[in-house]
Amino acid sequence: MPLATTRRAGLVDQVIEQLRTAVAQGEWPIGERIPTEAELGEQLGVGRNTIREAVRALAHTGILEVRQGDGTYVRATSEVSGAIRRLCGSELREVLQVRRTLEAEGARLAALSRTQEEVAELWSLLARRETELRERRWEDFAHTDAEFHTAVVRAGHNGLLTELYRGLTEVITASVAATSSITPGVGHVPEIGHEGLADAIANRDPDRAAEEACGFLDELLERVERA
Repeated sequence: MPLATTRRAGLVDQVIEQLRTAVAQGEWPIGERIPTEAELGEQLGVGRNTIREAVRALAHTGILEVRQGDGTYVRATSEVSGAIRRLCGSELREVLQVRRTLEAEGARLAALSRTQEEVAELWSLLARRETELRERRWEDFAHTDAEFHTAVVRAGHNGLLTELYRGLTEVITASVAATSSITPGVGHVPEIGHEGLADAIANRDPDRAAEEACGFLDELLERVERA
């Protein structure tokens, strides 16, 4: 996303909003270092002090992380995600327990509210997921698997639930060391298919959708407990 030159009034707030939008839209993925103060100042047409103040504000919310002598890195895609990371820390078990609750309700709502276009998206993601699994492309598989589950929750058309769920997913994805020791797919369980979940949503069966949504997380929680 190209950054636009700011107006003179409210410079810090404008810069904060532009940086926040750039992160949310994936201009700089989680874990990536953003441009330097000088580079951002040149793109936005503001001084380094304005950039520094905006970055400090976003670091306070948990979206950015300033590493002295190294640079500034993306830590989360939203304030909600940043807050969840601060609250959860490295307690993967608790994160998964809460995610299970949100995903069950998200699937239930999706079965009641989904559109035909959203059902088609779910089946398309599952087909891509299956191909990546068969070809043992673990990184691509993990990304598509997370995209599928997010699409399920999004199909419930509850914006707050979607944002909370995405925040938890980011926490799990960021915990690479913990999750990669459980399964090769960054915490996901590749042998568990999700066709039953997609079918329940397509057939507007909320109870079965909720049950199907919990299946893979129940198994992953068992693996975490045994680890």
